[in-house]
Amino acid sequence: MLKSRLQICVLGGTGFVGTELVTRLASQGHRVRVPTRLLSRGNHLRVLPTVELIVANVHEPRVLSQLFTGMDVVINLVGVLNDSGRRGAGFQDAHVELVRKVVEAARTARVRRLLHMSALGAGPEAPSRYLRTKGEAEAIVCAAAASIDYTIFRPSVIFGPGDSLTNRFARLLRLSGGFLPLARADARFAPVYVNDVAEAFVRALRNRASIGMKYDLCGPHVLTLEEIVRQTAEVAGLPCYILRLPDFLGKLQAAFLGLLPGKPFSLDNFRSLTVDSVCRENGLAALGIEPTHMEAVLPTYLGGGSMNARRFNRFQQNA
Repeated sequence: MLKSRLQICVLGGTGFVGTELVTRLASQGHRVRVPTRLLSRGNHLRVLPTVELIVANVHEPRVLSQLFTGMDVVINLVGVLNDSGRRGAGFQDAHVELVRKVVEAARTARVRRLLHMSALGAGPEAPSRYLRTKGEAEAIVCAAAASIDYTIFRPSVIFGPGDSLTNRFARLLRLSGGFLPLARADARFAPVYVNDVAEAFVRALRNRASIGMKYDLCGPHVLTLEEIVRQTAEVAGLPCYILRLPDFLGKLQAAFLGLLPGKPFSLDNFRSLTVDSVCRENGLAALGIEPTHMEAVLPTYLGGGSMNARRFNRFQQNA
């Protein structure tokens, strides 16, 4: 019988999805261990009394085994959208090698339950290194089924307060006076709300039927990249003049921007946009979650407000 209060280690717990998930788990009374390289990255989680922040390098196998000792569940949310190098080493380390270490450390610490974040479109034949390494990580997790009760989540692009999707487009539109050269404007997505993604993880914890499953997670509507930008501009009250780039110019844009600090857009990002990020079957429905409409959420955070205050208020309401 599953304990009512679980000991859970969340890798990537200080990030965008991690913050929402950790907040939700803490509000339900679970004790949550969140490793981070810098404590300052987790300052917004310090208000949660059942959350333990630990300075740790999760890429060290011995450290991982120590972190997982005494845990009932491990959740891996670690991922990078861009490689820090030029030959895919960053993707390989974050998506593949880390997952190997996580699986082995879970075995060593005798943690049976693993929830793993992947991406819609991941697989060995995917066009980008990001999606291929995500697919390789899925294969590693699935191969451990004899000793690990896994569940894999494959979301489309995720929106919500603090996202790198709508907030980035709003920032770019402000800086450019509304003019935006856009590669792969017709790329199709089903943007999914971060709260729905976090809720999918929470429900899977209590659902034995989720073991061994892969859940594609999508919002209720399919939108092109251009439609996402225009909806963002409308809600934020910004002008929007999109220059749709043909692929040869889109590749040049990606090559140039990929040389800038932080790689705001890269050739690997461009390749990911060549495949649609939409669900054939929405895993949210299988978990009993009604997907949230994007237009209902964007006004709540585009344009201001205290994100940390909203999270703390939600914790108090759910406690």
